[in-house]
Amino acid sequence: MTSIGGAGTSGMVDWNLAVATATRLVRPGPEVSRDEAREVVAELRKHAKASEQHVRAYTRMLPEDADVHDTPVLVVDRAGWIKANVAGFRELLTPLLDKMQERRTTTPGNAVLGAVGGKVTGVELGMLLSFLASRILGQYETFAPATRELPAGANGGGRLLLVAPNIVHVERELDVTPHDFRLWVCLHEETHRTQFTAVPWLRDHLQGEIQSFLAATDVDPGTFVERLREAAQALAGGRPEGEVGEPAPSLVEIVQTPEQREILGRLTAVMSLLEGHADYVMDGVGPEVVPSVAEIREKFQQRRARGASRLDLALRKLLGLDAKLRQYRDGERFVRAVVDQVGMDGFNRVWTSPNTLPTKSEIAAPADWIARVHRKADS
Repeated sequence: MTSIGGAGTSGMVDWNLAVATATRLVRPGPEVSRDEAREVVAELRKHAKASEQHVRAYTRMLPEDADVHDTPVLVVDRAGWIKANVAGFRELLTPLLDKMQERRTTTPGNAVLGAVGGKVTGVELGMLLSFLASRILGQYETFAPATRELPAGANGGGRLLLVAPNIVHVERELDVTPHDFRLWVCLHEETHRTQFTAVPWLRDHLQGEIQSFLAATDVDPGTFVERLREAAQALAGGRPEGEVGEPAPSLVEIVQTPEQREILGRLTAVMSLLEGHADYVMDGVGPEVVPSVAEIREKFQQRRARGASRLDLALRKLLGLDAKLRQYRDGERFVRAVVDQVGMDGFNRVWTSPNTLPTKSEIAAPADWIARVHRKADS
């Protein structure tokens, strides 16, 4: 098995074991013939290419001669998504985990965690990744390190992943037209690629905020490991016996200092903007190129809202995925309200600099963002 980013361990987590566990446990995906699989991959690549022009024309974020090909489009299976995301997680989380490892070895009372070790944590992380790997349709990996198997942008760009078996699974579950659904998904993910290729400062700004958040972390390693274990136990057989009351805090919620809450507010606003903008664009472009977009959106929203089961809902909470669902909804409302008031070019002032990004309160009150950014710019 290919090592993820060199050595397989990083104190708190055995990353290679996380990959091995996730790829062993992940469900194989829907049954398709070899010919059908090749057809799906070819169509997704074709739709990804077509989406470039659709998204450019609708958003007016990129000039016609702009080069977006620094960020490759990769059609992957569930194991490919796992490998790509473990590499990305390691890139972002190693400084935090190294800090937690140091605290674990020097703080009285935490020595018992030495018995847990990176291998157990790697298995638990792998269990969670196997759960997520069957649910992600597509993803723009902003901080993707290049590997031999999974290339990334040569000049610091990321990569766009389309998870073919998951797309086929959902289109069958929703009973929608495969051609339309695949293009609809590609429009969403291509919007994310456009956001980062058209706004040169966005990647560094987002990475800086995430690193500041992690640097301010003062989480007890035992608490972190316990939350990871609770999530893994939920996958293995539900919540621990005898547990009652409210669900445990999410993995995000347990690592918040006052400084982090401020940073997290800014990150939440940015992610709401990016996700809401992608939803807005995919629906805006849709009627012109996706004949059944209204049916797809209605069925997909119902699926997104209800989750697959009580277990799915519990894990969403523990992993912080319920917050991501709110980001789609709140961000799309913000984008729609701003475009309705000041048009697409007026909305695109949001990409001018970090100072023109909406705050968390402005996501909920778009008129406040319009008043701040447009009044200041036009005065």
